[in-house]
Amino acid sequence: MKTKSKIQTAAAGLAVLVALSACSAAATGDVDNKDSKTSNTADISVGVQPDTKAVSLLPQSYKDKGELTVAMDLHYAPTTFLADDNSTPIGLNPDVARLIAKKLGLKLKFVDTKFDTIVPGLDGGRYDFTATTMSKTEERLKVLDMIDYFKAGTSVAVAAGNPMNLTVETLCGKNIAVTAGSTGQLKRLPALSEKTCASKGQPAINAVTLPNVQEALTQLHSKRVDGILYDTTALGWAVKQQPDAFTLLGHVNVGNSDLTAVGVKKGSPLTPALQAAIQSVLETPEYKKSLETWGLESGAITDAKLN
Repeated sequence: MKTKSKIQTAAAGLAVLVALSACSAAATGDVDNKDSKTSNTADISVGVQPDTKAVSLLPQSYKDKGELTVAMDLHYAPTTFLADDNSTPIGLNPDVARLIAKKLGLKLKFVDTKFDTIVPGLDGGRYDFTATTMSKTEERLKVLDMIDYFKAGTSVAVAAGNPMNLTVETLCGKNIAVTAGSTGQLKRLPALSEKTCASKGQPAINAVTLPNVQEALTQLHSKRVDGILYDTTALGWAVKQQPDAFTLLGHVNVGNSDLTAVGVKKGSPLTPALQAAIQSVLETPEYKKSLETWGLESGAITDAKLN
């Protein structure tokens, strides 16, 4: 009897994982829907012309190579994930990366990389840049130049209907999932726990660190965690796709800025060209179109600030 229960739980969790990661057209019900967002693999940068200023700032070595390598963790719908074909990167971040490359007159190579290994990879020269909804932190800015391109925000998701009647302020002693290397793990959850729990003599929020948001959603669905603290964009997408499985609580406004940034190795000769390209991208109709496609219009910004 216990074995059957475990199998059913695992199957239910797998169904949620597959549906939310958009890795299977059958799971998402979009096999015959040619207009489905998750089956549309069109390149948003087609027809976009290089930016003269950005190209003039590009080091000759990059011009000679003719290609940029971008590191992304392709498991975070709707900003960074794979289409139904399970091979084409889609979402806001792939759109932005393609537009950046086009503004620089270069080809683009995607490298699917675990989030917590991206910063060391950039610092070690394995990738040219990242656009993966990465927030700025003091630690990251010690080794990276970071250029603003989007405002994401952080929220908490719980089981549908919020059966435990939780709020962002009443998570003391609860098991809350965060993803490895994320701002949620490093900044947001510790700050929230200190503000709402430790300072009031309550037990700390118990952080459950998981490799990616799909695993967190699966564990929440299986009742192995009480909630998830992660980007509002990804959690909002999950709620929209599975309204009977998840409910979104309020925003978490402590611990870090909501702005996210493209990252490149600190002091890289690529930085000036990259900043000029991103500024040019923010002024394009394609940037606005991508935000609208993925329901992220509220995250639009106009200044590609270098941090």
